[in-house]
Amino acid sequence: MANQLQEQAADEYRPGENEPYMNARQLAYFRRKLVEWRAELLAESAKTRELMRMEKLRETDLVDQGFSETESAFELRTRDRYRKLIKKIDAALERIDDGSYGYCEETGEEIGLKRLEARPIATLCVEAQERHERMEKLQRVSE
Repeated sequence: MANQLQEQAADEYRPGENEPYMNARQLAYFRRKLVEWRAELLAESAKTRELMRMEKLRETDLVDQGFSETESAFELRTRDRYRKLIKKIDAALERIDDGSYGYCEETGEEIGLKRLEARPIATLCVEAQERHERMEKLQRVSE
């Protein structure tokens, strides 16, 4: 019963600006959020693999084969995106462990709770991210 109440309290907790930045409770919150996201991606990937395996076992006509191949290509791109996201989630979990989570890789400043809430794998504060995006845009224009 006590564990259940703790889990419910943890589920209801949202980091607030009025508490110390990246305190133990906030870190536990973001760890749980990242672990749950990772588990969802892995479950989705497993489902996709199973669907693709079942699809290959079915006999289909040429039109169905073409549609199936297009669908498979889309699913493989999605799985690749998931794989990259899982790598970023793992890196974020490592940053939680080493104490650097929540701080900009470039400036060392706080990334901010709102940004981390929206994108828990963020590694840059808003200003640094905007600088990177401007540089990328300039590089694309000059190519």
